[in-house]
This record gives sequence, structure tokens and C-alpha cells, in this order.
Amino acid sequence: MQIAYVTETYPPEVNGVALTTARAVEHLRAAGHRVLLVRPRQRGEAARDDADEWRCAGGPIPMYPELRYGLATRAALRRRWRAAAPALVHVATPGPLALAALSAARAEGIATSADFRTNFHAYSRHYRLGWLEPLVLRWLRRLHDQADCNFVPTAALAAELAAAGFARLSVSGRGVDARLFDPARRDPALRARWVAAEGDPVLLHVGRLAPEKNVALALAAWERLRATRPGLRMVVVGDGPQRAALQRRHPQACFAGVHTGEALARHYASADAFAFPSLTDTFGNVTLEALASGLAYAGFDTAAAAVHVVDGVNGCLARPGDVAAFEATLAAALAQAEPGSALRRRARETALSADWSAVLQRFESTLCGVAERRAAGPIADAALA
Repeated sequence: MQIAYVTETYPPEVNGVALTTARAVEHLRAAGHRVLLVRPRQRGEAARDDADEWRCAGGPIPMYPELRYGLATRAALRRRWRAAAPALVHVATPGPLALAALSAARAEGIATSADFRTNFHAYSRHYRLGWLEPLVLRWLRRLHDQADCNFVPTAALAAELAAAGFARLSVSGRGVDARLFDPARRDPALRARWVAAEGDPVLLHVGRLAPEKNVALALAAWERLRATRPGLRMVVVGDGPQRAALQRRHPQACFAGVHTGEALARHYASADAFAFPSLTDTFGNVTLEALASGLAYAGFDTAAAAVHVVDGVNGCLARPGDVAAFEATLAAALAQAEPGSALRRRARETALSADWSAVLQRFESTLCGVAERRAAGPIADAALA
């Protein structure tokens, strides 16, 4: 099947959506589908326009200047869809490129699908733009109204979006590479660079350092906990607009910058506990990465944690938004963070069952079904989940 896959983030950009979209494209191509990747050209990249990839124009996203949005007119995309003749157009990220791609596909009678990956409307609150939230949600609903199928990572998010008027929702889930993220990658030399003695627990956070990620909560909780546990170390992997301010506020924490691949896996495996305070993530790939690495997980009972973590069994959970409970949850995780603990062992076992191949095969099968139903006639508004 010929598929046009449209995304506004893709490697070499480093974020969960970019890495997940690249994995999906790789899977579809390996399965024998012909995939035309459409994305904005990143800074320093050469232009490209061939049967496999079109790098269109774009510009920096406000508040996220290292990321780019794509730009292409509906008319230009209609011409491209006629030339490429895709059976389906899939958009992985919301933005002007995605909206134009879906609109052009519908005008040409082509099947469409879209991912709902990011709660952009909820981000507004964290940038003192709360009044924008209903407008952003309305825009997202308008975009997803043009898709024959909308993929969401969890059943809870599907229910939330359905209540907000979104239709044709399909729960796709997420997976983890448990061969890459493995406790066996623990690195004593890396721990030594963190000034962590053999018995010192290391608390890890991985993610973008931005207001919507709530990283300040994890660092504040660590500061209070280390007052009674002087050996407790804190390592933060990632970058973003808050990094400089957080470093000034927490000079004893280790800010390790951005890491990917095996280097990132070593950082996970060399820690003991994981703090994930985000309340805006629709899933949070880092949750499964931490579980696969056998860490004592502490987070809110939402997104991926609500699906994969059982409080007190393979991790520790707090009621969403309860700041005091988050600190208590983190303390509970640290109390069970010694290497070889039952909590950490069960975390690893949980991740082993979250295999990417099954997730991607289900995604591929749903895409094929959407294309077949569009070819047979109009698709009803009933949910596909």
C-alpha cells in the first residue's frame, strides 16, 4: 500500500514523538508498504524531494524554536497526492502542514488518519495563556474531524476526547525497546561521574525541561528528601527553556543534557529510581523506558502510568495533581529502590510485555482497514476502538 506519512518532527530532532514516528515509518517500510515521508526541512539539512521523502518549507515553533512547523498549500499537496497516489494519508502531529495534508486528501477522496499525541491545549496554562485553551482544543478538534481514524495512546484519553467531541477514535498504545533499555547496562563509571557511592540511591528524570513537564516539582521533592538522605543524588537528562533556571535553583543536581540510544539507556540503568511529575503527557514514553530499565518508578496515576503501573507492585503512584502525595510517592519508591528489589524486578517484567512489534502491527492493520473502508465508501462516525 502507498502511504503518505506527514509529521512536523522527525530525527535528528530528539523527542518522543520524533523517535516514535521514525519507528512507525521504519516498520511500515519493512512490512512492504511504500511510504512517502513528508516533513519540514530542519536547519542545516539539504533539500530533498523524491519518492521516499519530501522536505517542505517551515519555520520555528514559538516557545519551541528548536522544533519546526511545516508549510505547504492545500493546492500543492493535492497535486502531490495525485502524483504519488497514496491509498492513505496519515498525519502524526498537529499543525498547519497536517491540516493542509488532511484537507487535500479529503478533497481527493483519499483515506486519512491522524495521531493525537500532545495535549497542546493544556500547555496554554503553563505559559500564562489559559484563555487560549478552549481555542486550541477547538482547533485540534477541527483538524481531527478531517481524519477517518484518530489514534490515541490510552483508553482514558479516548474517553476524555470523546467527551470533548472528538470522533472515530482508536486506541493504539505504545511500546518499548526492552533490549536497549535494560538494567544490564548499569555503568559504575557513569555513577562515579555523578559522585554516587555504591550505596547511594540515584533519582533520575528524563524529559524536556519546560513548564508543562512540571520538572520543578520533582527537583523540589528531591531537595526536601535529601535533607534526611544526604547520599541521595539527582540526575536530570534533557534540555529546554527551563534548564538554566533549574540549574541555578538546584546546583547540587547533575544536569546531564540530551542523550539518545545506548548513552540514554546507560543513564537509565545506572540510576535507581525515576521521577515523572508530568500531568500533560498523553502517554510519556519515558515511563516504559524507566520500567524496562528496572527503576523504582514514581509518578502520577495518569497517561502511561495509569496503564502499566500498579501502585505498590511495580511502581508508586499519586493522585493526579496532588503535590504532597507526589513527594510521599517518591519517598515510597526510594524506599524500594535498592538493586534487586521486588518492585524493580516487577517493573522490568511489566516492560517486557509491552513489545513494540505488537503495537506497530496493530497500527499497520488499522491503517489498512481504514484505507479499505474508504475505498468501499464513506466511513461512518462510529468509534473504531
